[in-house]
Amino acid sequence: MKAMEQKGLQFHQGRFEAKPFVKDGIDLPLPFFKTDLGVLFEGDCLKILPTLQDECVNTVFADPPFNLNKKYGKKFDDNRPESEYLNWCYQWIDECIRVIIPGGSFFLYNLPKWNIMLGAYMMNAGLDFRHSIAVDIKSTLPIPRRLYPSHYSLLYFTKGKSRTFRKIRTPIETCRHCNGEIRDYGGHRDAMNPNGVNLRDVWTDIPPVRHWKFKSKNRKANALSTKILDRVVEISTLEGDVVLDPFGGSGTTFAVCENKKRRWLGIELDFAEEIVSRLQDWNVHHHKNEDFVEG
Repeated sequence: MKAMEQKGLQFHQGRFEAKPFVKDGIDLPLPFFKTDLGVLFEGDCLKILPTLQDECVNTVFADPPFNLNKKYGKKFDDNRPESEYLNWCYQWIDECIRVIIPGGSFFLYNLPKWNIMLGAYMMNAGLDFRHSIAVDIKSTLPIPRRLYPSHYSLLYFTKGKSRTFRKIRTPIETCRHCNGEIRDYGGHRDAMNPNGVNLRDVWTDIPPVRHWKFKSKNRKANALSTKILDRVVEISTLEGDVVLDPFGGSGTTFAVCENKKRRWLGIELDFAEEIVSRLQDWNVHHHKNEDFVEG
């Protein structure tokens, strides 16, 4: 296999090794789990991220706790004053920016409230804004004296000019009752690409993660649909590239990377053991995805 054209990293057949990613003279904690493609560390991302070399990963996907006073594990406080939460985010964002290669990508998934401020911080830090993606959600409750909340925010930045951007096409929408096409495309249907339409920045086709077959039974917080990570990985990486997720959660990112032959670095504070169990048993069920990836 060809070597990756980036600083200090070589991609060879065989079990993944974390050592090339670690700063010289630094003793990284022993990996909690390893596969042929990735490695998972158990611990605080603010202690592990600083040990990684500069410019060593292609894409970062971060889905941090939302500071909603949810019960995660015993090691994390999800109910902090606003300024403390934001300052905590700024710290790990700085580290993630540092480890991304020139032209690499940074995806940040959070509530719109937080991503407004975090996105501004990322632009001030020198990242190039590409998209604010609205991910439609189907099962929230109304909030008195407010509009009905119906989306999460997925910010997409790159570190300079994008190194990898792969176009995704989605199937032409049809009515679930009559199976007829919903749009007429201005009378230009015959000129449409047979592989579908360009992926939009409003994702209304992400299935909710309700059934237990898609979730971790020992981690009560919500899990992400694999369809979100499918798109993040396919848009911004090629086979053999490296994806970093500093908040491993239920392990969805790592399962998608394994499925798509991407290398991965993962960090998880409370549920590393649960991630290992799900990956070893191949117990992360993947949502149906009919996207077509060009190139």
